[in-house]
Amino acid sequence: MTTQAGGTVKDFMHRYLEVAPPDTTAVFAAERMAARRVGSLLVESADPKRGLPGIVTETDLVRKVLAAELDPTVTMVDQVMAGPIVTIPAERSMLDASHLMETHHVRHLGVVEGRDIVGLVSVRDLVRSFVDAESGPVCALDDVYRPLSVLMATTLGTIRSEESLLVAAQQMREKRIGSLLVIEAGEIVGIVTESDLVRKGLASNRNPGGTRVSAVVSAPLIAIDINRTIRDASQVMAEQGVRHLAVRENGKIVGLLSIRDLVKMVSVRDRPRFLGNT
Repeated sequence: MTTQAGGTVKDFMHRYLEVAPPDTTAVFAAERMAARRVGSLLVESADPKRGLPGIVTETDLVRKVLAAELDPTVTMVDQVMAGPIVTIPAERSMLDASHLMETHHVRHLGVVEGRDIVGLVSVRDLVRSFVDAESGPVCALDDVYRPLSVLMATTLGTIRSEESLLVAAQQMREKRIGSLLVIEAGEIVGIVTESDLVRKGLASNRNPGGTRVSAVVSAPLIAIDINRTIRDASQVMAEQGVRHLAVRENGKIVGLLSIRDLVKMVSVRDRPRFLGNT
């Protein structure tokens, strides 16, 4: 596969690793994610010879701690982390990385050189690599009429602003989604994401059952017109530092676009064609 079709993992990985001891509490992990503005922490092994056994993500904190009503001040990351870490060699292609993420249903991969984990690559890195590429699946959609309509989710998860963070976390876990549109007085006023629940709720040690969604909602809602391009959507996400965009048509919200949608398109839609080039 050519680098034009997405590049190699080593070109896009992050070499600086955020690592936490296994006895780190969930609330401290959330505080660290909020301070560093990251969505995951690698977790050290209690046995140094075993290397890094796992990873804890915002999704883990939302679904396994908040939604499960565990006490984040005593719950340790090694109790809720995912492991072992799914890894990929640094010289492999970003397309291979997208297939691996989709196969294992993860948003992060450890990057290895030899036996050592030397970096981390995320879904955001995948989107950046494919959008920046001179050829590939994103470019192939440039000629598709209204490509955002092809990629966006049209079934929208919603929650009332007066509901609690606990209810929001449980809905996200049940529906296996990372965001909910927030409704107030019958109108969509914003969005609450896993990042919001972790960085604004858990990191501040708010009571999830007694704190309303309105206290952590991201507003106003960042939206993009359905007639814009995938590159436009990726650029807006990068500039605003978000993983979700509402899609508008004639001023009305008709869908929700996530970074995961873009990665899934790369992994599923173009898998046969790209595997033929490897």
